[in-house]
Amino acid sequence: MTLTEQIQKDITTAMKARDEARLSTLRMVKTALKNLEIEKMAPLDDKESQQVLSTLIKQRKESVEQFTKGGRQEMADKEAAEITLIETYMPKAAGEAEIVAGVKAVIAEMGSPTTKDMGTVMKNAMARFAAAGMRVDGKVVSEAVKKELAGK
Repeated sequence: MTLTEQIQKDITTAMKARDEARLSTLRMVKTALKNLEIEKMAPLDDKESQQVLSTLIKQRKESVEQFTKGGRQEMADKEAAEITLIETYMPKAAGEAEIVAGVKAVIAEMGSPTTKDMGTVMKNAMARFAAAGMRVDGKVVSEAVKKELAGK
Protein backbone atom coordinates (compact mmCIF):
# COMPACT_ATOMS: atom_id res chain seq x y z
CA MET A 1 0.00 0.00 0.00
CA THR A 2 1.47 3.37 -1.02
CA LEU A 3 1.66 6.29 1.35
CA THR A 4 -1.12 8.14 -0.48
CA GLU A 5 -3.42 5.11 -0.24
CA GLN A 6 -2.66 4.74 3.48
CA ILE A 7 -3.45 8.41 4.10
CA GLN A 8 -6.73 8.13 2.17
CA LYS A 9 -7.69 5.09 4.25
CA ASP A 10 -6.86 7.00 7.45
CA ILE A 11 -8.91 10.00 6.26
CA THR A 12 -11.92 7.70 5.92
CA THR A 13 -11.31 6.32 9.41
CA ALA A 14 -10.97 9.84 10.87
CA MET A 15 -14.22 10.89 9.16
CA LYS A 16 -16.08 7.95 10.66
CA ALA A 17 -14.60 8.68 14.10
CA ARG A 18 -15.40 12.41 13.73
CA ASP A 19 -11.81 13.25 14.67
CA GLU A 20 -11.61 16.80 13.27
CA ALA A 21 -7.97 17.54 14.20
CA ARG A 22 -6.67 14.34 12.64
CA LEU A 23 -8.91 14.75 9.61
CA SER A 24 -7.74 18.30 8.83
CA THR A 25 -4.07 17.30 9.18
CA LEU A 26 -4.48 14.26 6.94
CA ARG A 27 -6.30 16.32 4.33
CA MET A 28 -3.50 18.88 4.41
CA VAL A 29 -0.91 16.10 3.89
CA LYS A 30 -2.93 14.56 1.06
CA THR A 31 -3.24 17.96 -0.63
CA ALA A 32 0.52 18.56 -0.41
CA LEU A 33 1.20 15.13 -1.93
CA LYS A 34 -1.39 15.69 -4.68
CA ASN A 35 0.03 19.14 -5.53
CA LEU A 36 3.50 17.69 -6.06
CA GLU A 37 2.04 14.85 -8.11
CA ILE A 38 0.26 17.37 -10.35
CA GLU A 39 3.41 19.50 -10.61
CA LYS A 40 5.49 16.45 -11.54
CA MET A 41 2.77 15.11 -13.87
CA ALA A 42 3.45 11.56 -12.67
CA PRO A 43 2.71 9.45 -9.61
CA LEU A 44 5.05 9.99 -6.65
CA ASP A 45 7.35 7.25 -5.45
CA ASP A 46 7.87 6.63 -1.73
CA LYS A 47 11.06 8.68 -1.58
CA GLU A 48 9.32 11.74 -3.03
CA SER A 49 6.38 11.28 -0.68
CA GLN A 50 8.75 11.10 2.29
CA GLN A 51 10.40 14.31 1.08
CA VAL A 52 7.03 16.10 1.06
CA LEU A 53 6.34 14.90 4.60
CA SER A 54 9.79 16.07 5.73
CA THR A 55 9.06 19.51 4.31
CA LEU A 56 5.70 19.64 6.10
CA ILE A 57 7.34 18.65 9.40
CA LYS A 58 10.03 21.28 8.95
CA GLN A 59 7.38 23.95 8.25
CA ARG A 60 5.45 22.92 11.37
CA LYS A 61 8.60 23.11 13.53
CA GLU A 62 9.25 26.65 12.30
CA SER A 63 5.62 27.56 13.01
CA VAL A 64 5.83 26.18 16.55
CA GLU A 65 8.90 28.30 17.15
CA GLN A 66 7.20 31.44 15.81
CA PHE A 67 3.95 30.86 17.71
CA THR A 68 5.86 30.27 20.93
CA LYS A 69 7.80 33.52 20.44
CA GLY A 70 4.54 35.33 19.73
CA GLY A 71 2.85 34.00 22.85
CA ARG A 72 0.30 31.87 20.96
CA GLN A 73 0.73 28.62 22.87
CA GLU A 74 -2.57 27.09 21.68
CA MET A 75 -1.47 27.48 18.05
CA ALA A 76 1.98 26.07 18.88
CA ASP A 77 0.31 23.03 20.51
CA LYS A 78 -1.86 22.50 17.42
CA GLU A 79 1.20 22.56 15.15
CA ALA A 80 3.08 20.19 17.50
CA ALA A 81 0.16 17.75 17.33
CA GLU A 82 0.30 17.92 13.53
CA ILE A 83 4.04 17.14 13.62
CA THR A 84 3.36 14.06 15.76
CA LEU A 85 0.70 12.81 13.35
CA ILE A 86 2.80 13.40 10.21
CA GLU A 87 5.81 11.64 11.78
CA THR A 88 3.77 8.43 12.09
CA TYR A 89 4.00 8.14 8.27
CA MET A 90 7.78 8.68 8.22
CA PRO A 91 10.49 6.07 8.71
CA LYS A 92 12.03 5.90 12.17
CA ALA A 93 14.27 8.87 12.93
CA ALA A 94 17.86 8.13 13.86
CA GLY A 95 18.92 8.94 17.40
CA GLU A 96 21.86 11.18 18.22
CA ALA A 97 24.07 8.21 19.11
CA GLU A 98 23.36 6.58 15.72
CA ILE A 99 24.14 9.86 13.94
CA VAL A 100 27.46 10.31 15.76
CA ALA A 101 28.40 6.68 15.01
CA GLY A 102 27.56 7.15 11.32
CA VAL A 103 29.57 10.39 11.13
CA LYS A 104 32.57 8.71 12.80
CA ALA A 105 32.37 5.84 10.30
CA VAL A 106 32.29 8.27 7.34
CA ILE A 107 35.27 10.19 8.73
CA ALA A 108 37.17 6.91 9.23
CA GLU A 109 36.44 5.88 5.62
CA MET A 110 37.69 9.21 4.30
CA GLY A 111 41.01 8.95 6.11
CA SER A 112 41.69 12.10 8.07
CA PRO A 113 39.56 14.95 6.68
CA THR A 114 40.08 18.48 8.00
CA THR A 115 37.52 21.14 8.82
CA LYS A 116 37.83 22.34 5.21
CA ASP A 117 36.38 19.00 4.08
CA MET A 118 33.18 19.47 6.08
CA GLY A 119 30.99 19.72 2.95
CA THR A 120 32.31 16.42 1.60
CA VAL A 121 31.90 14.72 4.98
CA MET A 122 28.30 16.04 5.25
CA LYS A 123 27.49 14.84 1.73
CA ASN A 124 28.88 11.36 2.42
CA ALA A 125 27.18 11.13 5.84
CA MET A 126 23.77 12.18 4.47
CA ALA A 127 24.14 9.68 1.58
CA ARG A 128 25.01 6.95 4.08
CA PHE A 129 21.92 7.66 6.22
CA ALA A 130 19.69 7.84 3.13
CA ALA A 131 21.04 4.50 1.87
CA ALA A 132 20.29 2.95 5.25
CA GLY A 133 16.73 4.30 5.08
CA MET A 134 17.22 6.40 8.19
CA ARG A 135 15.61 9.79 8.64
CA VAL A 136 18.03 12.36 10.07
CA ASP A 137 17.93 16.08 10.81
CA GLY A 138 20.60 17.86 8.78
CA LYS A 139 21.32 20.27 11.64
CA VAL A 140 22.14 17.43 14.04
CA VAL A 141 24.39 15.78 11.44
CA SER A 142 26.13 19.10 10.78
CA GLU A 143 26.79 19.63 14.50
CA ALA A 144 28.13 16.07 14.85
CA VAL A 145 30.46 16.56 11.85
CA LYS A 146 31.75 19.88 13.25
CA LYS A 147 32.36 18.31 16.64
CA GLU A 148 34.20 15.29 15.20
CA LEU A 149 36.33 17.34 12.81
CA ALA A 150 37.21 19.86 15.54
CA GLY A 151 38.37 16.96 17.74
CA LYS A 152 40.98 15.91 15.16
